[in-house]
Amino acid sequence: MNLNGVQIGFAITGSFYTFKNVIEEIEKLVKLEANIIPIMSNTSYTVDSKYGKSEELVKQLEHITKNKVIHTIQEAEKLVHNNIMDIMVIAPATSNTIAKISNNISDTTITTTLKYHLREKKPVVIGIACNDGLSSSGENIGRLLDRKNYYFVPFGQTNPITKPCSLYFDPKYLIKTIQFALNGEQLQPILV
Repeated sequence: MNLNGVQIGFAITGSFYTFKNVIEEIEKLVKLEANIIPIMSNTSYTVDSKYGKSEELVKQLEHITKNKVIHTIQEAEKLVHNNIMDIMVIAPATSNTIAKISNNISDTTITTTLKYHLREKKPVVIGIACNDGLSSSGENIGRLLDRKNYYFVPFGQTNPITKPCSLYFDPKYLIKTIQFALNGEQLQPILV
């Protein structure tokens, strides 16, 4: 499927170790001529980590996408009221964000954007990245798997020996998941 001109709201939460992979996939989407609207959680927008400085990530995203990063609820409300997104991607999606989404809490930039996006019954792609996916977050993930308009990037355990409850989406399936979701289909298999 051609992504030329597809408007993708791409939300990034605070799973810092995934940022390199996510940036690479955003670059590929831009090369496929999708318009990427970067959206960042407060944590990903403000917190420096051993994986890099937040200010550098913001500059990198704005340079790659040629769009300003959306990082406040006020900016998110303006974005969604213009109804320009064809699809929303949340990758990485932390357990905190997944918990809020599954319990219909909209108190962040990303969850507010999502709330308005779903009112239009448009697809949402989730790229899960959490340390407790096979424990305390399992119930929240299960709820989203059962809801309409949610599509998961295939995921698996990151390291079953040292991190037995951790789940992480496979970046190589992100673009294909977006393509399927735009057609109302879940890419299979979902577990890799």
